Amino acid sequence: MAWRVPSLEARQLLAASLGLIAFLGLTGYALDRAFTETATNSLRERLKNYAKAYYTGSEISRTLEFQPPYQPPDTRFLQPNSGLYAAAAGANINWASASTLGRELPLDRTIAAPEARLDGPIDVVDKSGGATERVYRFTMGVIWEDGKGKNKREIPFTFSVFENTATLDRQVGVFRLALWRYLVLAGLLLLLAQMFALRWSLQPLRRVTRELARVQRGSAEGMSGRHPRELAPLTESINAFIVSERENLDRYRNTLSDLAHSLKTPLAVLRTSLDNDVHEAALREEVRSQVQRMSEIVSYQLSRGISTGHQLFAAPLEIEARAEGIVTSLEKVYAGKRVLCEFDLDPKARFHGDQGDLMELLGNLLENAFKWAHQRVLLSAHSEAAPPNRRPGLLLMVEDDGPGIPSEKVDRLLQRGVRGDERVQGHGIGLSIVQNIVRSYHGELAVDASKELGGARFSVRIPPGI
Repeated sequence: MAWRVPSLEARQLLAASLGLIAFLGLTGYALDRAFTETATNSLRERLKNYAKAYYTGSEISRTLEFQPPYQPPDTRFLQPNSGLYAAAAGANINWASASTLGRELPLDRTIAAPEARLDGPIDVVDKSGGATERVYRFTMGVIWEDGKGKNKREIPFTFSVFENTATLDRQVGVFRLALWRYLVLAGLLLLLAQMFALRWSLQPLRRVTRELARVQRGSAEGMSGRHPRELAPLTESINAFIVSERENLDRYRNTLSDLAHSLKTPLAVLRTSLDNDVHEAALREEVRSQVQRMSEIVSYQLSRGISTGHQLFAAPLEIEARAEGIVTSLEKVYAGKRVLCEFDLDPKARFHGDQGDLMELLGNLLENAFKWAHQRVLLSAHSEAAPPNRRPGLLLMVEDDGPGIPSEKVDRLLQRGVRGDERVQGHGIGLSIVQNIVRSYHGELAVDASKELGGARFSVRIPPGI
């Protein structure tokens, strides 16, 4: 079974889940450590208070016997195996509370006043050989002062208080149970909220998918404009691509339709000549004539379909190098006229489209200018500013010092097959090809008088693109 690429929603949900688990895990660990340290400090203070209460209310006899207070700070010190123990130990002091009955306490005699320390958990051994008990031990160093003057004496010893680990473990256990219960509940609620947030945030992408499906089925002309600004460039590009493809398809269909319609008449003439048993010499002449006509028709239709139209992701093409190649060829063709072609090209000017379209534009405009010029032709190219994130526009101008074109004849001259002067050789389709190419790029073709050279000026303006 082929592995399916996970959806964006699944990716986002997985990433959010992993991040949430890591966050809640670290949070739980940090809170658990903080509570454990707080509970341990509370235990230390409690045992310290027990030790101070014992130390404050105790006495040491002349025979160095430790005499505890009549009432201990907690009655558990009087109950055997209560889990709370106290003991005093020194050079000649050895005392333990009643609760230590049957217990062998691990005393620390190395601590000197005023040092105090909490240890644990450590084991307390049952003298009867029973199970061991784990306890925390708080030990403080004490110096008992007795007498005054020369009779003053200092009696150092250590006082220890022990408490079973069950109390602290129970507190930590209750806290951990509540903590992880609430963290898991919070995690589930956050995950559920994340799922709703993801579905809401990805809704525009689903809408784009649905609209694209409607376009593919033919039930919609293009993408709507109701999308977030992050998706607007995508939907605009899709719409531009759809328009471009439909224009190309329409142009191809029209070209084939026109070609078929144009060939229908010559084919019908040939079929009639064959059916009427025309003389061989006459038939040969008729065939030659109609073949020539069909050849002209095919050339005409191929010239019509030469442009590829607006390309959405076309690379920018430099103009100067391609214009120089065309001018060099034209100067050889019209060498007898000694026409001089001048350039006024903006270094930043670029043509965003098919190279064949650029060559057709420049070739037809420059050839027309060379054909009608007396001595001078001027090619200008300038880049036009565009809004942010859009490619710049282009203004191409070809001027000559020829007779010019009257304004009332411009529209007729741009029609296919119409020549400015029937006596001049040509097919009359060059300017029509230029106009078709310019239209395919949503541009404009204008014809007026050249102020600098006095002849005709052809201006091609291609607007900024996506």
